[in-house]
Amino acid sequence: MLHKILKIVALILSVLGAIWLVRIIMAGDTAITDSADLQDGLVTPFIYIAYLTIAIAIVFVLVFVLKNLFSSGSSLKSTLIGLGAFLAVVVISYVLASGEEVQLRDGDVLSASASRWVEAGIYAFYILAIVAIGAMVFSGVKKLAK
Repeated sequence: MLHKILKIVALILSVLGAIWLVRIIMAGDTAITDSADLQDGLVTPFIYIAYLTIAIAIVFVLVFVLKNLFSSGSSLKSTLIGLGAFLAVVVISYVLASGEEVQLRDGDVLSASASRWVEAGIYAFYILAIVAIGAMVFSGVKKLAK
């Protein structure tokens, strides 16, 4: 049922997008750039259709992911373990970060809190990169051992 609804919504959005695209092509590039009224009448609805499309796509992705996640206990367990490991990396990174006020090039000052979060993000990236590289090396060595 949900798949049929998705197809109908996709068809409606495709038709609306095609209609506005034809209207934009018929108006011409120079006419649109010269006239604010044409921009509001032609381009703005096209942008809203794009916003609507991405919002619908995000909603459907979330619905299908959550549906599949809760339908299987093993997938829920592995997802929660992965989420917990990621949160542990973020907490470790935040604890390792010092966070000092930093003078920026444009004269502004980056607060100590923001600096700490930036440093924590860098540490988290390094930790996750090391884990990923280690997993690839481990997998390669394990395959060679067989």
